[in-house]
Amino acid sequence: MANVLIIDDDGMVREMLCDMVEDQGHRCATAGSLTQGLAEAEARPYDVVFQDVYLPDGTGLDILPRLLDSPGRPEVIVITGAGDERVAERAMREGAWDFVAKPLDMAAVMAPLARAVRYREDRRSRHQERTILRKGIAGSSALMRALMHTVALAGESGASVLITGETGTGKELFARAIHANSPRAARPFVVVDCASLPETLVESILFGHVKGAFTGADKAREGLVALADGGTLFLDEVGELPFSMQRAFLRVLEDRTFRPVGAKAEQSSDFRLVAATNRQLEAMVERGEFRKDLLFRIRSFSIELPALRERTEDIPEIVALHMEKLASGGRFGRKDFSPEFMEALTAYPWPGNVRELVQCLERSLAAAGPEAVLYLKHLPDEVRVSYARTLVSRDGAGSQSAPPAPPRAPGVVPQAGAPAALPAAAGSWSDYRETVVGAAEHEYFSHLLRRTGGDVRRCCAEAGVSRARLYQILQKHGLSRR
Repeated sequence: MANVLIIDDDGMVREMLCDMVEDQGHRCATAGSLTQGLAEAEARPYDVVFQDVYLPDGTGLDILPRLLDSPGRPEVIVITGAGDERVAERAMREGAWDFVAKPLDMAAVMAPLARAVRYREDRRSRHQERTILRKGIAGSSALMRALMHTVALAGESGASVLITGETGTGKELFARAIHANSPRAARPFVVVDCASLPETLVESILFGHVKGAFTGADKAREGLVALADGGTLFLDEVGELPFSMQRAFLRVLEDRTFRPVGAKAEQSSDFRLVAATNRQLEAMVERGEFRKDLLFRIRSFSIELPALRERTEDIPEIVALHMEKLASGGRFGRKDFSPEFMEALTAYPWPGNVRELVQCLERSLAAAGPEAVLYLKHLPDEVRVSYARTLVSRDGAGSQSAPPAPPRAPGVVPQAGAPAALPAAAGSWSDYRETVVGAAEHEYFSHLLRRTGGDVRRCCAEAGVSRARLYQILQKHGLSRR
C-alpha cells in the first residue's frame, strides 16, 4: 500500500484520480493548489505525487524540485495537456517519474502508478542503496540526482553510451563516472580527443602500427583501442571523427577486432565505448557528415547533460568543491563568500557552463589576493554587469503595478450544475443536435447520480459506460458524484 498525493485545481479530476488510486488499495490525499500541495508533501511522506502543471497560484513544474526533496522523496507523475511536448520534456529532465495527458484515461494513469509503486517497493527491499561514485561531479538538485541515477544504470549496463551537452558541462567527468561505476572500474580509461586527431595519422593512433609500416615508423606502437582492452574507450568530440575513419571504426565496434597499420594479423580488444559530443549528430547525418549506422551503434545508451543555467541551485556546491581543490593545490588559500558574491554567480547565465564558472572562481581568487572574503568587486566585469542588470530589472518589475486581468471571452458561462437550455432551431443540424444531446446527457447523469447515491460502479453498470467514460461525462458537465 502506497501513500499518494494528488495536486490539481479541478475537483472532478481530484475525485476521479482519488477513486482510481483507492481502488488499487492505496491511501490518497488531495490538494487544489501549489501552496496546499507543497505544504501537504512537506508535512508527511508520500510515495507518489500526481502533479498538475497549470494551477491558479503558479506552474506545477516550478515546485517539482521541492516535491522531489520533500520527506518521502516521492515519485512525481506530471499531469499535462495533450500535445504539450515541451512541458513533458522539461518534467522528465527535472526528475519526474512519468507524465500523463488530459483527458485522463484510467489505464494511462494506473500503469505509471503501478510501476512507481513497484520501483519503490524494490528499493525498500534492498536495505542499502549502492553508493554512486561521483568522480568530482558536484550538485544535489533534482536534475543531478536523476543524472547520477542514470550514470549508475549506464555503468552497470555495459552498453555503448553517448553523452551530449553544451561545451563545459562536464562530459568527460560523466564519462569517468560511468567507468568508475562499472565492472571495468579497475581497468584503463583511455581518452581519444577526436578533434585533435591528425587525419593522416588517425588510423595509426587508434589501431597502432608495426615497425616500418610508413616513413618514420622506426618502432612498433600500440594503438589506443588496444590500450583500452578490458576497460573503457572514451571518444571525446566524436562528431569530429574523420568521415574516412567512421566506417573502419564501425567495424571495430561490431567485431571488437582491428588490424594495426602494416600488420598482417588482426588483434582483438574487449573495450566498452563511451562517446561525447556538443554537436547535433542527427543533423550531421542528414548532411552526410556522420554515418547513421555509427550513430546507432554508439548511442545504445544516451545521456544529455543540462546547461549550468538550468541547475543554478547546484552552483554553491560546485563553487565549494572547486574552492577546496584550488586550496588543496596550494595556489590559493581558503576564503569565505559574501552573500552578493554568491547571488551574482547564481544570476549569471554561464554560456561556458561549469568550465567558465571554475575559471571565474580562479580569477576572483587571484583578484582577492590575501583577502579572506570574496566580494562582488572580485568578480570579472561581465558577471558584475549581469548582476547589476538583474537587480535593476528586479527592482523595476517590483515597482510596477500588476497588469490588468485579461478581458473575459464573450458569451454566457452557464452556472455549474445547471442543464443547458435548448436553443431555437437555428444554425447547422450538427450544432443543434450536439446541444440537445448534451442537455439530455446532463439530465440523465444528474438523475443517475442522485438515484445511485454517487456509487460509481452502479452508475457504470446502469449506464453501460466505462469508469473512464463516466468521469469524462461528469467532468464535461461539472457534475459531482458527491
